[in-house]
Amino acid sequence: MRVLVACEESQTVCRAFRNYGHEAYSCDLQPCSGGHPEWHIQGDVLPLLRQDDWDLIVAHPPCTDLAVSGAAWFEKKRADGRQQASIAFFMLFTDVPCKRVAIENPIGIMSTLWRKPDQIIQPWWYGDEFNKTTCLWLKGLPPLRHTKWVGSGEWIRVGKKGGRRAKWFADAFNLSPEERSRVRSKTFPGIAEAMAAQWGSVAIERPCLEVVA
Repeated sequence: MRVLVACEESQTVCRAFRNYGHEAYSCDLQPCSGGHPEWHIQGDVLPLLRQDDWDLIVAHPPCTDLAVSGAAWFEKKRADGRQQASIAFFMLFTDVPCKRVAIENPIGIMSTLWRKPDQIIQPWWYGDEFNKTTCLWLKGLPPLRHTKWVGSGEWIRVGKKGGRRAKWFADAFNLSPEERSRVRSKTFPGIAEAMAAQWGSVAIERPCLEVVA
């Protein structure tokens, strides 16, 4: 099966599919950090989306301008056009000539602007002790089944009001904006494994004729 993992430099999802014998490629404007440049297409993903020979596309469009965690900056991002550009890029993945598509993003404005996600998952449902609410919009694919329930990881209180936040997420504030975005956008290994094991098998065993809703 030919798999395109769009907007992924870490190659976490790409490597998971490769481990199951699929011909998977990551694509990103940045060079890959996953150790397999031979499986990485560095550049604009748009020409790849026009191809009709992908069996599955897993897309991770940038969420910086879309996630509710950055709502305090929405007004400025709308004024300078950044948010609209991010919305347009996200929507590219909703209309591609591929029967099986998964779009991943955190809780954000696309649930209102486009439609609600088909599934919302957490890393700690798949063996990684972290909390990261993740939305999945699916076409031609079933929702991911939970594989291994564990704890949700360490939480801390932040800010004057003492709100709770996952420690790994809060710790990223100490990084540069670029590195912070990179760390927070990575897919956890357990979720990547579930995608490869479950969606790879579905694509091989039976044709996809329906959109999951």
